[in-house]
Amino acid sequence: MRNVDIVILDLFLPQEIAKDACAGLTVPVLEKLLARAKHALLPLEICSTGTLEEWLCQTFGVTRQLDEEPIAPITLMADGIQPGSGHWLCADPVHLQLQRTQLFLHPDVPLNADEAAQLCSSLNTHFADEGLRFFSPHPQRWYLQMESSSGIVTRPLSQVAGRNVQTYLPKGPSALRWHKVFNEIQMLFFEHAVNQAREARGEFPINSIWLWGGGQAVEHLVRPYTKVCGDSFLAGAFAQAAGISYEILPDDLTLCADDNEDDVLIVWEGLRRSFQQGDLQGWRDSVQCLEQSYLTSLWKALRNGRIKQLSLIVLSAGVAHRFVLTRSAVWKPWRLSKSLTQYALA
Repeated sequence: MRNVDIVILDLFLPQEIAKDACAGLTVPVLEKLLARAKHALLPLEICSTGTLEEWLCQTFGVTRQLDEEPIAPITLMADGIQPGSGHWLCADPVHLQLQRTQLFLHPDVPLNADEAAQLCSSLNTHFADEGLRFFSPHPQRWYLQMESSSGIVTRPLSQVAGRNVQTYLPKGPSALRWHKVFNEIQMLFFEHAVNQAREARGEFPINSIWLWGGGQAVEHLVRPYTKVCGDSFLAGAFAQAAGISYEILPDDLTLCADDNEDDVLIVWEGLRRSFQQGDLQGWRDSVQCLEQSYLTSLWKALRNGRIKQLSLIVLSAGVAHRFVLTRSAVWKPWRLSKSLTQYALA
């Protein structure tokens, strides 16, 4: 029988908000899964930052390039562009909001393909002499191509969302050059016609980009699973690069683990989106959806033997947890359940 790994992002919230966010939350199946599983923190050599980007690279055998995960060439292929021999960075459009003395980053700002194309065209005109080429195959996923390495170490967009960007700016021997590039982009976008029209409609302007995930083409990913399911573009990109089947989450997760499959990976990003937007009610609703629509069916499949082993990999607040549950552990009711708040405060 098969093993099922399910990766859940931001299930354990930061201590300062966990108590209020989890108050009255009823998730008995999730609590049983966590209580009866064998728990361990993932070793630092496997996941030192607790990010999905790092976990996927380690799992699919992608080595760091210049001290960061080369996400850009992997997602670039999923967006329909072959990386070739160049060096690529994700250059995602963002809105920076000044609050007192801090700049907070808002990702995933809705914009259309025409707006993205116009903004990228202006970037290409402005930086043509510096050999920087921008591409927008998806309105919210842009890329920067260069002939050689950027000379910086960056932080994933997922780590910076909703936070003060000044703490996460690129570092490395070329950092000052790229800080200057950021400033030029912000000035270029400040009076751009696209942003003037957006502000007139009451929408967030795109006033900067976030560079991250740099690297060159990645070859020969390992295939640790026979199928990947999820609501995650990033997980789908890794599956495609490894030549593994990827499916959007079905209503019944046990359908991902049919009798013809071996090891299956499921990635659930629903909690992260609400958490990064500061929508705690949305986070609570997503936890309930995870419980009722997905974990309940997996629990039943484990009990009746359709699944041999179920592992929950919880990536939260920079820490990576692994909860491994076998069929025999299901029948250990003396392992008393704890609330999600208790895991967050532990």
